[in-house]
Amino acid sequence: MNTLLKNARKQKNLKTRELAQLIGIDQALISKFENGSRKPTKEQIKKLAEILEINYEILLIEWIKARILYEIKDEGELGLKALLIAEEEIRYNASFKRKKLSKNLQAILKEIDDIKKELDNFRQFDSFRIAQALELEYTFESNRIEGNTLTLRETDLVINEGLTVSGKSMREHLEAINHQEAIGYIKQLLERNFTLNERELLSIHNLILRGIIPEDAGKYRKVQVMIKGSSHTPPQPYLVSKAMEDYFIWFLENKNKLHPIILAAEMHERLVTIHPFIDGNGRTSRLLMNLILLQSGYVIANIKGDYDTRMEYYNSLEAAQTSNNKEDFLLFIARTEKESLERYLSIIKQ
Repeated sequence: MNTLLKNARKQKNLKTRELAQLIGIDQALISKFENGSRKPTKEQIKKLAEILEINYEILLIEWIKARILYEIKDEGELGLKALLIAEEEIRYNASFKRKKLSKNLQAILKEIDDIKKELDNFRQFDSFRIAQALELEYTFESNRIEGNTLTLRETDLVINEGLTVSGKSMREHLEAINHQEAIGYIKQLLERNFTLNERELLSIHNLILRGIIPEDAGKYRKVQVMIKGSSHTPPQPYLVSKAMEDYFIWFLENKNKLHPIILAAEMHERLVTIHPFIDGNGRTSRLLMNLILLQSGYVIANIKGDYDTRMEYYNSLEAAQTSNNKEDFLLFIARTEKESLERYLSIIKQ
């Protein structure tokens, strides 16, 4: 950047003193800008671009690059690793700032909030039995997405009657029991008016894999993984802890800025994209999403496990992960929540 400034000044036949007067700063600063010992402010960059007739975007990019290199110049390989981790976050934030919510998303969010307002007027008719039945369906569908072959009736027998279903594996039984206990845990969190953090996330995952892969339950993975049927490759294991640290920072920065549906969907997609666990990422991501929805007064968004819905779910996730196009996934989650709200309302009104 310093060479760019010096060459542009000379082409304009300006002395450092003259340029300093035009900008309104000390002459010594111009010399420091040109020899690289001092960086101009963003406002000074704008003035320099105008006076020296340099493309502002080009000059700003050079300025940003210089700042980044200054911060990581002594970090070696660690600096490069940090830069790679930051790249995905920067790409997402840049994309998110460029576009507001689409008209389709805005419309469905308005419909969702209208339904929620109507549901709030009927909350006094809510009951434990309604919640219990819908939570059972949620456990059944969430496990079905992951390949569990228990039917809804069999899931009920395993969870509520303590029965063993002939022909079904021990893992399938544990998946049903564990998921239902995880729902109970997030309801306890809601009663405590908690703040989402890493400890609670690991506790949820611990419940999901308890007795199934006990050595990995509630722990970040230490090996590289591939997602079956997806072209997205999750980050290397040594990057997971930092990615999860950034994940919770992002949540704290955005939890009061985004519509709860968008926030919940984002936290779901971001977690399953990092894929921090050896197994149970999908179930944990959906539980976390629904924890955020419940905390904001919405109902569980129950994604169905039938083939067509599952494929739509996976394809929208794939688009978000590989092309940074989250529109389809956000719409999918919004439609799922709308359907869940409508069903809940219809049951209560009866």
